[in-house]
Amino acid sequence: MSLIPKSSLDFLNKLKKNNNREWFDAHKNEFKQEEVLLKEFYQGVLADLNESDTIEKMKIYRIYRDVRFSKDKTPYNYHRSIGFSRATEKLRGGYYLKIAPGESYMAAGFFQPNSADLKRIRKEFEIDDTEIREIVADKTFVKLFGSLEGEEVKTAPRGFDKEHPAIDLIRKKSFLVTRKFTDAEVLAPDFRDKLKESYLAVRPFFDYMSDVLTTDLNGISILKEE
Repeated sequence: MSLIPKSSLDFLNKLKKNNNREWFDAHKNEFKQEEVLLKEFYQGVLADLNESDTIEKMKIYRIYRDVRFSKDKTPYNYHRSIGFSRATEKLRGGYYLKIAPGESYMAAGFFQPNSADLKRIRKEFEIDDTEIREIVADKTFVKLFGSLEGEEVKTAPRGFDKEHPAIDLIRKKSFLVTRKFTDAEVLAPDFRDKLKESYLAVRPFFDYMSDVLTTDLNGISILKEE
């Protein structure tokens, strides 16, 4: 089983302390070596996901930061991040993994869905929030993720009653779960197993949200017939 080597976290730690082009250029070969090892791990995670899901695309995020609109002008990310997109219009949602010394976590869900999808999700919660409540109250869900996360509007979205019983859900602009890992957990032989456990635990949430986003308010499919 592919593992994350301690040398990868060590390199990211050194980069955090020496976040400048001169240092990075001098250690570029070290970076490339660690990337090879990390990509082996990513491929293992991809294989694990495809055992129970269908992944369309794996995206490894660049180590170079876009500093054009940021006050922080440090040129490099001191973490490595990867995203996995589910395949076809029927399978909605995405998986994410961030590896960083002291800040590693997995995430999954719906980050800032487009306006049409967001409105559809909110309308579903407005009509009936029973099923989503059951999903996020599940013992395994709570144990691994705590609660459903996501940035929220301050009061209520336009067209929704701020006194609605599901307003805590309706206010959200993203619908996410996260699970943090210590460095010891990241380097342990069973880290991939813990990720697999986490991603599997998300599936009831994904299945529900996929159903919502591929049907109208009457439950009729909006997908084109194949």
